[in-house]
Amino acid sequence: MADRLSTLDASFLYLEDRTAPLHVGAVALFRRPRIGFDYGQLVALIEQCLPQVPRYRQRVLPVPGHLARPVWADDPDFDLTYHVRRSALPRPGNEEQLLDLVARLFSRPLDHARPLWEAYLVEGLSRNRVALVTKTHQALVDGVSTVDIGQLILDTGPHLPDQDPDDGWRPRRLPGRTGLALDAVRETVGRPREVIENLRSAATDAVATARKVAGAVGSLIETVGTVARPAAAGPLNVPISGQRRFAVARARLDDLRGVRAEHGGTVNDAVLAVVSGALRTWLLSRGEPVTSSTTLRALVPLAVRDESGQQGNKVTPYLVDLPVGEPNPVVRLQHISHAMQAHTDSAVAASALLGVGGLSPPTLHALGARAAASFSKRIFNLVVTNVPGPQLPLYAGTALLTEMFPVVPLVRNQALAIGVTSYDGGVYFGLTGDRDALSDVDIMAKMIEESVDELVTTTPRRS
Repeated sequence: MADRLSTLDASFLYLEDRTAPLHVGAVALFRRPRIGFDYGQLVALIEQCLPQVPRYRQRVLPVPGHLARPVWADDPDFDLTYHVRRSALPRPGNEEQLLDLVARLFSRPLDHARPLWEAYLVEGLSRNRVALVTKTHQALVDGVSTVDIGQLILDTGPHLPDQDPDDGWRPRRLPGRTGLALDAVRETVGRPREVIENLRSAATDAVATARKVAGAVGSLIETVGTVARPAAAGPLNVPISGQRRFAVARARLDDLRGVRAEHGGTVNDAVLAVVSGALRTWLLSRGEPVTSSTTLRALVPLAVRDESGQQGNKVTPYLVDLPVGEPNPVVRLQHISHAMQAHTDSAVAASALLGVGGLSPPTLHALGARAAASFSKRIFNLVVTNVPGPQLPLYAGTALLTEMFPVVPLVRNQALAIGVTSYDGGVYFGLTGDRDALSDVDIMAKMIEESVDELVTTTPRRS
């Protein structure tokens, strides 16, 4: 029986176009150890992880005539060195050069004729550092059968990768066109409506499938518990190009915990308040009209318990109106805490999420991006994913991970997406912006750090 893509996974392939490539990823910075950490070690490290994620050696095969959704099949020409690449900055490479490289890498769609992922080792960085940039299609990472490879190569201690990690994998023969068609017919006997939907989706760029996946607005209202009226128009909701900009910001987790201790709420509330403050400053810097009632609506994916009560293996999107018109940072935080309170019971606490085996920030950001892409873009202005990470040092082989920044994809007509991850005492913001519509995304990143300082100074520790 064919290993067929789910309706959701197939929709991500159908809806992808040159302006909205649907891949998610991360930028991880490592301190190069004295014994070195090179391309060969990274390839060996990833190769020994591949048995845990078979999808990373599989490609997507379309079904003739679009009688059914595509299938996963082993890539007979799989070449790990095609997917794991190396790049270098002119020494001593600085952060601006690295972020420009990341933006260019994420502007390029993945090749659908190959397994849908890439990883880049970036050398030449100053202060004896290397970067690992991972890029994975949203159709690949579902958090169940496949997790992000970025989490598999990390460990709690340094270790040398196996230099000969041959697991005996041999690709199975690709199914022929006739076999694919016959399998599709067998599966859809008695379900003629599904055949019609598949044919219609092929003729209309899968709009029918996408609508089925996205669901009606009414279902979103039920999930979010909010009136899903259209979001206010503004500079974040414009036609976008296929080119990107990427910027980063940093904060200390203890500072945001201090805000929580002083004013209540959660660390996630504080993060959203920080983003609100930065967006307010950014709108004013552009001369946009801002009144006391001005809001921007964020879609915030949160890890929740599933029907069986299992923690953290499901991500559900919630809508939150960010009070960018409010000038007082504490009042902004209070507004957000009140808005998020309704979701507290179903969401998984950060402490519980950190104990979930098999899921980590790269995978949860990927699941958050999947959740965001599944809903109507007319009812929110931007996506903000915030995933708590481990508060202890991690290693890729012998290289110490020092910082990690999420790269969240843009969706059509939305010029900004923000990913946030905490790790080993730091909080790391990754801002993905459209190159034309958000040419000042680096300035917005600085405004996030200023917004952190503004909020932290309201606590006794920094007042």
